[in-house]
Amino acid sequence: MSDTTDTAGTGAQPRRKGLTRRQKRTVSRGVQYAVFVAAVIAFAVTADWGRLQNQFAQMDIAKQMFPDVITLALRNTVLYTLSGFVVGLVLGMLIALMRLSSVGPYRWVAGVYIEIFRGLPALLIFIFVGVAVPLAFPGTEIIGGTYGKVAIALGLVSAAYMAETIRAGIQAVPRGQTEAARSLGFSPARAMVSIIIPQAFRIILPPLTNELVLLFKDSSLVLFLGVTLEERELSKFGRDLASQTANSTPILVAGLCYLLVTIPLGFVVRRMEAKAQGAVK
Repeated sequence: MSDTTDTAGTGAQPRRKGLTRRQKRTVSRGVQYAVFVAAVIAFAVTADWGRLQNQFAQMDIAKQMFPDVITLALRNTVLYTLSGFVVGLVLGMLIALMRLSSVGPYRWVAGVYIEIFRGLPALLIFIFVGVAVPLAFPGTEIIGGTYGKVAIALGLVSAAYMAETIRAGIQAVPRGQTEAARSLGFSPARAMVSIIIPQAFRIILPPLTNELVLLFKDSSLVLFLGVTLEERELSKFGRDLASQTANSTPILVAGLCYLLVTIPLGFVVRRMEAKAQGAVK
């Protein structure tokens, strides 16, 4: 009599060989950690830390930047950003309403604007504003100066993105809100201003804050407009000092000043997104 067992006859299933799905995930995660640690070690061992410190971490040069890097460069960067954000928000709101309008030409103009200004690099917009605005409106050199041109350039760029964000927020408000407002005797315009737009802004506040972060970084393009010493923002300020000292420490300090603003704003965006998701659940 044979000792072998007929697994087919008894219905017994053969044992599965190899790793389970959980074991495969564990091995894959371990390999990724190992690759990451190896990359960090390789960078730490091969980098010339002495040369990096000499080029980017000269404390005496960094001290020379204060307090001007805060009271002048960072202040100008914040002013440029806020002015561009205000112009972009107002223009973006107008374009979003035109995009939702029942009037065909309004929708077409808004659509063309959005496609053009989202498709062009911000640098070209800055150059265009710096050249075309003084030619078209000679008196604008007196009104606003560089600050006015930066507000227009940043506003034109950001308005195209804000318009789509605002439009999506308005469309995300339940239609029943509009119907309820109309049943109470609200006109379409009053319902939009009093009911729909406030609710839409609660929805789009995180992406609008994220747009503020992007504008803060795009403000570095102001150097292409030609600025005076008193109008320099962080990037221009750091670049000028780096050229004077033949050292990159001012650029590093300028970068840290950017992070001083963008990291808290990024944290605020994540908190608002988490709060919005919690409210939806």
